[in-house]
Amino acid sequence: MAKAISVTAKTKNEKPKPKRKETFYYKLFFDDNESVNYIKSKLNPKQVAKYLKAYEKNRQKFYNKEFVQYLKKYDKYSQIIEIHDISY
Repeated sequence: MAKAISVTAKTKNEKPKPKRKETFYYKLFFDDNESVNYIKSKLNPKQVAKYLKAYEKNRQKFYNKEFVQYLKKYDKYSQIIEIHDISY
């Protein structure tokens, strides 16, 4: 004979779905190469500002691509977004 499992017992054991982290987009102004880049990150603006100050303290030259690599230590989803002009 098969055991009957109540539906309420199943729902008690289920874990709630994790909350999705918001994605932020930032515009990085001119670095030492005089380029403007955009980045995508799960870190909020205060966290990015904090890591940016820490990054600038340890370096004499500032490069956007290197900053994104540095940021990946704290947010594995950080990435640089390259934007190109298209003419037609």
